[in-house]
Amino acid sequence: MLEFGKVIDPKTHQQIQKITNVLEHSPPSWMVEYIPAFTTITIIYKPTEILYKEACLELNKIVLNMEEHNAINQHIVTIPVCYGDEFGPDLEFVADVNSLTKKEVINIHANGNYLVYMIGFSPGFPYIGGMSEKIAAPRKKSPRLNIAAGSVGIAGKQTGIYSIDSPGGWQIIGRTPVRLFQIDKQKPAFLKAGDKIKFIPISRNEYYEWVN
Repeated sequence: MLEFGKVIDPKTHQQIQKITNVLEHSPPSWMVEYIPAFTTITIIYKPTEILYKEACLELNKIVLNMEEHNAINQHIVTIPVCYGDEFGPDLEFVADVNSLTKKEVINIHANGNYLVYMIGFSPGFPYIGGMSEKIAAPRKKSPRLNIAAGSVGIAGKQTGIYSIDSPGGWQIIGRTPVRLFQIDKQKPAFLKAGDKIKFIPISRNEYYEWVN
């Protein structure tokens, strides 16, 4: 495992993105898979082809030389969201806990500068940084047994989007009609680590026009 400190921030993420870019386009023959996270990259390798110490030395060379590689071009993804009503049952709670109106919560959430730090929890689920602390909210004490795919939630100082129907304890404030995970696609996950996200509020009618 490669570790890049303990702090989750854009600078650390940029380092991770540079290295994963090298691993993606010039993978060592002994590497099976790499798994980027907030501050680490886990490397799955073939122990029959290389010793652990030798693998570490090769990875260290990549880290030392990463400044030679160009900065990563980040992809900006627009995500339409219908906030509130049946799509955002916890919008009022998030507003109340922060002494805001529901409209203010929507405006703050939709105007954040968001970065996908990692994909995890469930297939295609993006862990997104950059949310304003003004709309932070605790997880639900009792998780819901099922949250619809596309649901946009808040947990602590983070926001995220449920990629598939699943249980969960995040405060749900809206839903996107965009499908974040489609197993029949060549690239099943709609988002990837390093993507920037822009949330766009849409109406209930616009949501149903999108899905139909």
